[in-house]
Amino acid sequence: MNHLHRELAPISASGWAEIDKEATRTLKTSLGARRVVDFVGPKGWDHAAVATGRSEAVAPPLKGKLEARLRQVLPPVELRVPFEIQRDELDAISRGAKDPDTDPVIAAAREIAIAENRTIFHGYGEAGIRGICDGRASEAIPFTDDFTAFPNAVASAKTKRRDDGVGGPYAVALSERAYTALSETTSGGYPVLEHVRRLVDGPLVWTPGLDGAVVLSMRGSDFELTVGQDFSIGYLSPTVRAVQLYIEESVTFWLLSEQAAIPLTRRTDGKK
Repeated sequence: MNHLHRELAPISASGWAEIDKEATRTLKTSLGARRVVDFVGPKGWDHAAVATGRSEAVAPPLKGKLEARLRQVLPPVELRVPFEIQRDELDAISRGAKDPDTDPVIAAAREIAIAENRTIFHGYGEAGIRGICDGRASEAIPFTDDFTAFPNAVASAKTKRRDDGVGGPYAVALSERAYTALSETTSGGYPVLEHVRRLVDGPLVWTPGLDGAVVLSMRGSDFELTVGQDFSIGYLSPTVRAVQLYIEESVTFWLLSEQAAIPLTRRTDGKK
């Protein structure tokens, strides 16, 4: 038995298979940030810290010539989203139903995926995590709701990264709103999204939870996502009509080279 307590849940093997399948499908679609950073792990639930190689002086416990330094580490944060599956739906799955209501699984998986995306791009100060957008926030390039001009912002960001000596390939992470707007906007009869795609040699990544957009290098060793326990579904308790479950992960993010990315922020003042 492990801390997920799945074997205690009143859920059949086919029920667990369906739950895991729907969660995996949703996570695969929604985890945009993982596509553009280095991934380390999974290292297991008991993984407690990422060593940074740095230390800072602390007051020694004894007088004399003794010196003391405290190692600096990045501890993982545990993210968890609870949800419920109705017993009637679990019974239907066991009887071979091909249309079970797994909306609660999908909603929970999407919520935790968005949390990871936001942690990577916008940080999580309470957990000691700086996000990619935090690094060069003062250099952010604005864009407006005139998405025909969006390729200019991407080209400007790419030029700035090159001027800082950051090589490609370059990728563009896009918020849901930005991705949709670019898909629906045309210039000269051609989708603006395709104009943007031709500006970079890396992917355009749909990233729920991101605000605006980010142009970043995928040369490697600039952004490191370390996962202890990767996304897993555990059992909490039963009720008369439902089974209470949760999806969780343990994760931390290390912004190694802040100059390797530049955010694009939406300006709402109407100025060009």
